[in-house]
This record gives sequence, structure tokens and C-alpha cells, in this order.
Amino acid sequence: MTVIIGIDPGSRHTGYGLIRIDGNQSFYIASGCIHLDTEHKLPQRLQTIFSELQKIILLHQPAEAAIEQVFMHENPGSALKLGQARGAAIVALTIPVAEYSARQVKQSVVGYGAAKKEQVQHMVGRLLNITGKLQADAADALAIALCHAHSRLSINKMLLIKKSPQLVKKNRWRDYIPE
Repeated sequence: MTVIIGIDPGSRHTGYGLIRIDGNQSFYIASGCIHLDTEHKLPQRLQTIFSELQKIILLHQPAEAAIEQVFMHENPGSALKLGQARGAAIVALTIPVAEYSARQVKQSVVGYGAAKKEQVQHMVGRLLNITGKLQADAADALAIALCHAHSRLSINKMLLIKKSPQLVKKNRWRDYIPE
């Protein structure tokens, strides 16, 4: 059983989501959004991201973390602020952190790398049996955690196959490993 925290960083809103992985099943623990006061200067907002995430980590004790990679904005200033918010979150985590692009997250959760936010919210709710509408940043953070969980399962399966190739049924094309 492993607890994973997903982070959707932002300089105005930073989403977080925690899931528990038991075998190949994912269970919802908690999610939310750290709302940052835009009247505060950026250093104060970064400190808030850092301190709030540390409280969440202390409370839930995740073993692994996943965060969204920075994507290029039309506005370079926004991209820099987003990068700084990511940095504050990564420093707060103090546990192994995996990074995923928005496209990877959407592909993993929805099955389509260009999915819309509403589709991600819907699928996260379905995958984690959450009733009601999730806040967008929290849903994105949960999607990032789910993406990491799916990636871990794929990596563990590949390691198992390499260690014990006799366990793999050779009659399925997706399990074929060239020798």
C-alpha cells in the first residue's frame, strides 16, 4: 500500500490530490486547492505553497509525489512564475518526485492526450468513485497522482517481465518482448 500526492502547481492556485494504491487499485484520500492571495508578492505566495504542502505531507505521509511539468505559455512571465511555484512545491515535498507533462497525464487518465479539463474531471471522479464535481485544480492534481500510479504499475510489470519472462503469455502481441 502506497500513498501518492499529485501536485498541479500554479502561482494563483495550487491543486493537490492524494490517493492510496493497493495492488492495481487506486483509492481517494483527499484533495483540495491552495488559494494564493494575488495581492501578496510572489515570494509570499511561494512561501504559502511551501508551508501548506508541508502541512499536507505531515498529515497524510505520502511515500511518492508527482508534479506537472512546466509547459510554454505565450507569456514568458507566466511561465517563470509557474516554474517558481513548481520549485516551491518540489522543495516542500522531501520525497521522490516524478514529473509528467499535461499530455501524459491526460493520456493516462482519459486515454486522449488532448482531452479537455472537463473530461479529466469526469474521469478522475469515475476512477476514484468520487461523487459530485471536483474543483478543477484538485482534479488535475488527482489526475497527476493517477498518472504516476499507472506509470509505476507499468514499470513494475516491465521489471517483473525482465526478471521472470516465463510468467508472460507469449501469445499476446502486447506482451511480446524481442530477444
